Amino acid sequence: MSLLRSASAPRVASIVDQLERAFHGGAWHGPSVLEALNAVTAATAAARPIADAHSIWEIVLHLTGWKHEVCRRVEGADPGMPSNGDWPEPEAPSEDAWVTAREELEAAHRRLIAATRLMQETRLGDMVGAHRDSPLGTGVSFHAMLLGVAQHDAYHAGQVVLLKKAARE
Repeated sequence: MSLLRSASAPRVASIVDQLERAFHGGAWHGPSVLEALNAVTAATAAARPIADAHSIWEIVLHLTGWKHEVCRRVEGADPGMPSNGDWPEPEAPSEDAWVTAREELEAAHRRLIAATRLMQETRLGDMVGAHRDSPLGTGVSFHAMLLGVAQHDAYHAGQVVLLKKAARE
């Protein structure tokens, strides 16, 4: 039996809509990830205006890693941590490196959307992993995990907005 199929079912399409709103815009909660990242320079992305908080750049790398990891799961892989870790270290700040980090985030999102669109709706109730592990995001249904990605985007978009404000002050 194939894990993927060619057309989205209504529930899958609804999940894709939520993922797209949280990432691209149109969500009721406020700015999406891309809206929050609008006009962020490499210097602002690398800044640490709030002590002990992650930088915007670190948040982008974190989001990228988790989008790839969730995509792997949707495609049938066993759950694990993102291949580069939960909070990868950014490279030396430069505008080129920042553009690359943003492009990789957008590519990871496109990959996740494509895999989710192909997912069999009957898999939405299947469990991710055998045991509940909140930091790993296991022991929940695929439906909950995918909606969790939209929630994850919303949470970190809010952090980006606050970090941008703090960096201006």
